[in-house]
Amino acid sequence: AHFDRISEAPDAIPRLRRFILDLAVRGKLVEQDPRDEPASELLKRIQVEKAQLVKTGKIKEAQSLTAIDRTKTPYEIPLNWEWAPLGETINSHLGGGTPSKSNSGYWDGDIFWASVKDVGQTKYIDETIDRITKAGLADSSSHLISPGNLIIVTRMGLGKVSINRVPIAINQDLRALSLSSLVSIDYHYNFFKTHGFEGTGLTVKGIKVGELLNIAVPLPPLAEQHRIVAKVDELMALCDRLQAAQAERENRRDRLVASSLNRLNSGTDASAFHDQARFYFNHLPRLTTKPEHIQQLRQTILNLAVRGKLVPQDQNEEPAAPLLRTINKELCSTVGISSLVLMKRDDSVLEPKEFHHEIPNTWEWCELQEISVFINGKAHEQMITDKPGYILVNSRFVSNAGEIVKYAKEQLSPLFEGDIVIVMSDVPNGRALARCFIVDGDDKYTLNQRIGCIRTSSLLCKKYLAMVLDRHTYLLRYDDGKKQTNLKKIQIVSCPVPLPPLAEQQRIVAKVDELMALCDKLDAQLTTTHTDSRRLLEAVLHEALATAM
Repeated sequence: AHFDRISEAPDAIPRLRRFILDLAVRGKLVEQDPRDEPASELLKRIQVEKAQLVKTGKIKEAQSLTAIDRTKTPYEIPLNWEWAPLGETINSHLGGGTPSKSNSGYWDGDIFWASVKDVGQTKYIDETIDRITKAGLADSSSHLISPGNLIIVTRMGLGKVSINRVPIAINQDLRALSLSSLVSIDYHYNFFKTHGFEGTGLTVKGIKVGELLNIAVPLPPLAEQHRIVAKVDELMALCDRLQAAQAERENRRDRLVASSLNRLNSGTDASAFHDQARFYFNHLPRLTTKPEHIQQLRQTILNLAVRGKLVPQDQNEEPAAPLLRTINKELCSTVGISSLVLMKRDDSVLEPKEFHHEIPNTWEWCELQEISVFINGKAHEQMITDKPGYILVNSRFVSNAGEIVKYAKEQLSPLFEGDIVIVMSDVPNGRALARCFIVDGDDKYTLNQRIGCIRTSSLLCKKYLAMVLDRHTYLLRYDDGKKQTNLKKIQIVSCPVPLPPLAEQQRIVAKVDELMALCDKLDAQLTTTHTDSRRLLEAVLHEALATAM
């Protein structure tokens, strides 16, 4: 009844699968048949079978098991079921081992050799990633396991389970359980998919063989075990179809979002652009159903902003060319021509480059060095402290929007209100390269090494320039995404900047702020929707598990 809403929860289908299995092992998935032989009688027949196998030497005498305390079982089961130690339904069990890795003659043979990597990915093991030779099997503590065993991980991935359909050898982290012919291995597999293992150990959590064999299993009559397995298979196939349909819907939606945003980004025809923009924003709630959709929208907003497509141009405004010349003169008179590396150019459009896209005719392309002075930070290693002092502007401060994590005892490289700071060095997995931040307020800041300062004219909108530079594709081309990456001063000051008239810069920033606030709301709504869907899912499943069929 609530599936459309429940399915919005990110983990709806996996939770539904788990729900089906929970119902199965509680006796709530199929009806009980009073004509079935009770599980208590089934256990007696299993003991007779075991005794006969021991007598004929096919299995060893089983170790003693701990009786189940009926008052401590995790949930109620039907009257004709029984709680039994796992060892009661197992005829034998085998561990494994690993042939010497230094002996090449033990590996790449014809014998499948299973490790944790091969278990739990799918229900059945039909092949393994690694293989060993007969010599490797003979010269190790591994065993060749015949098909039809329950393979369970006892450490390093505790609780993963599969059934082998081919002969395999196993390593020391696995245990192969050979079940009685009077129980369903598929039912036991389903049970283990619901069982929460609690391992022991200081470094790697594992479970000992004795603990494994004493796990309490809810055992139905044999006929009901088969009916449960059939119903589980039927419902899991339904889940497969639901998951495939959901994946296809999401895939279509992803393609629609990507296509719509791509047309917005690349379209040149004004009327077509406005039609595309109107379509996207009219269908915004339907098109932004995942965090990545909203992130794509944010990037599109910035992309449109720096192309002059986010706000209309006013032909009555003074174009950017005189503004650029005025800023050049101001910087030269303020800091001296020797402190600047100005680009030689005339009033014509800059020669097209890889990172120059089409801009309105009132805009100008310039390099960062034409409109700003660049200052390198200085090392503060011996003066960094946790006690309040000068606020240290480092990569974490910039990427976390002004979060103060360290202070400096001295102000080696002072910053002023309106300075734009940029991260020049990434750390592994940091992904902060080229992140920008505008210094705000009268607090005393000091610039750390590998952080640059861009100090520009009061004739520029600082927020516009920071928006252009933040994670600029021109700068990110130096980021290989694998190891620490550094930006050099020359790379930063050569960064191409699309420069609008000052009034338009301010309008762009206002519109970006407005649309980013909308994105924030969409993010919050998405989180709320997912949370509400997850809570509804929890409530429905809890109620279903708490009541009988």
